[in-house]
Amino acid sequence: MMQIAGNGSTIPESKLPVKLNLLQRIYAHLFSILFHPVFIPLYVTWFLLYLHPSAFAGFDEGARRQTLVIVAINLVFFPLLSVVLLRALRFIDSIQLHSQRDRIIPYIAVGIFYFWSYLVFSRQPLYPPILSSFILGIFLASSACLIANIYFKISMHATGMGAWVGVFLLIMFRNEMLMTWPLSAVFLIGGLVLSARMLLSAHTPKEIYLGLIVGLITQFVAAVMVK
Repeated sequence: MMQIAGNGSTIPESKLPVKLNLLQRIYAHLFSILFHPVFIPLYVTWFLLYLHPSAFAGFDEGARRQTLVIVAINLVFFPLLSVVLLRALRFIDSIQLHSQRDRIIPYIAVGIFYFWSYLVFSRQPLYPPILSSFILGIFLASSACLIANIYFKISMHATGMGAWVGVFLLIMFRNEMLMTWPLSAVFLIGGLVLSARMLLSAHTPKEIYLGLIVGLITQFVAAVMVK
């Protein structure tokens, strides 16, 4: 079914606003914020630093904290700052990036930060290849989303969750550690996050499935590229 909008255009039924109660609104917004794709690199890096048995085995506590701070600044703070500045300068209409037009410059900006970070980490032999591979994967994912954005939106939350699942699957396939509970946890989080996006009518199922596929595949492509 379609509904006629005020400007005469049609709105798919899957994108019509859903009336939510208070608990549903809290849940949907909380999970959308906590697991926004901009924070995924920080969560994955923390996992590699403190839970992976060998990725950062030679790092002391100070070096681990330093690595986490570097990732937080380059892959979280700068992308967020870029979006805030773009909104302040009126280059975008909303920091939530609802429209395809709003997403163009942010995709380019985060792509620059992701690629720069990949170059920095990949050229430092003390950092494990899994970190460089993951960062290259999210760069490839942001680039794919930028190209796809010309024609249709892709869920950035789904892309982030796909990348998170992808890097965990790579760790499992390489038998680097038992991944039963980490994979179970990320699948649960992914289901909750993407359900929240559906409740908020932010995306259609197609946009979410495409995001998952892009995030997942780019991690495997990056793993092949980074040996």
